Amino acid sequence: MKQIDERMDADNITKDDIFSLVRLRIRNLQAFSELRAYNDTGSFRFLHPLIAGRSERALLASILEKDPQEFLRKHRNVLDSIRRYEAYLKNPERESRRKQDRNLLRKYRDRETLFRDILNEKTKG
Repeated sequence: MKQIDERMDADNITKDDIFSLVRLRIRNLQAFSELRAYNDTGSFRFLHPLIAGRSERALLASILEKDPQEFLRKHRNVLDSIRRYEAYLKNPERESRRKQDRNLLRKYRDRETLFRDILNEKTKG
């Protein structure tokens, strides 16, 4: 970007330089957005091209493409975990672990939503 800026200052810029500058600026903004989201929430948004394929969603979608049985096995494990933590919340002996059980139940429900969304995309697409 600095090299293109120097050419702009010297009035020696082409249309390709302008497009390159715009593309680089967009990637730069995406990178800062990812870093801001990580700083604020502790997790990436996975929109920047360098990390886009590393999200849990991308990994699960690739598992579905390569090995549907493994995908369904993982989905079944998540459903079993949801059922288990729902039962834990009703168990009076686990009163001291209520908060942790609620957090884990929320985590598994979010993951199940992810599985469901990937399956819906696959059937619609």
